[in-house]
Amino acid sequence: MENFIRLCKKLHSSEKSYEWTNALSALSNINTRTKIIASVAIFSALYGVIRLIPLGPMIGLSASFSVSDSLAPLYGIILGPFTGGISIIIGTFLAMALGKAPVFLGLDFLPAFVNAVVLGFLVKRKWKAAVLLNLVLIIIFLLSPYSLLLAEIPIGSGTLSFPFIWLHIVAFIILISPLRSKAISWIESLKTSSLPWGLAIVAFIGTMMQHITGNLVFELTWGVPIGGLTAEGFQGIWTVAFFAYPIERAVLVLITVLVGVPLVRILKRSLFIDSKTVSAEQS
Repeated sequence: MENFIRLCKKLHSSEKSYEWTNALSALSNINTRTKIIASVAIFSALYGVIRLIPLGPMIGLSASFSVSDSLAPLYGIILGPFTGGISIIIGTFLAMALGKAPVFLGLDFLPAFVNAVVLGFLVKRKWKAAVLLNLVLIIIFLLSPYSLLLAEIPIGSGTLSFPFIWLHIVAFIILISPLRSKAISWIESLKTSSLPWGLAIVAFIGTMMQHITGNLVFELTWGVPIGGLTAEGFQGIWTVAFFAYPIERAVLVLITVLVGVPLVRILKRSLFIDSKTVSAEQS
């Protein structure tokens, strides 16, 4: 954690010195195809290395979340859906080659991939695909026999039933609301007062889609007949996760904002982000 804090301070101090930013900007003279290849190579390697840094334990598994989980939104925002998504896939398998054991039968890339691709489309104002995918993921989770629909919250001598995916519903409401468009405009503005809020909102949308995708991949690869977990086993895991995942997602969003504010400003001045501001949503 101390190393991570030093990294954040380093990134923020880098805003005052653009030496390496100018080096990135020099790539603007390269054709588009070469830029994409160079970006994929650089950011795949970065993702693969950072994926080796643990962040916290996964409930029900002898595995841990990675610091790279907080970078997935930035890959979509900075690199776009194609370059960001491909970088995450390659980076995930690179991390496996470097020694990080796969947890979901090689599908470990999928949750972060969904996060990056969705946010990549959102910053391009192509929000309908994101809404449709989010809705499909929620429906699949609700229909899965391994999912927990209602969690029991102890209240005094009784209990209160509450939807397990309540926070996913909140994220979906934000996704279909005008706040989504405002958040993207705040990111495009690069203003100190609005950029962190814009990043926090879209990162929240992305990390909740990453979470529900991860849940589905977990059920697919660890549930019977592929894995050994039964519906009853999943119920116990989801009951514990219900109280933990809001905190876990909040931490990921916070890290995304801390790293993302200086990073987006730096790379906005280079070749990676289209500097044109879109004034209206695509129909």
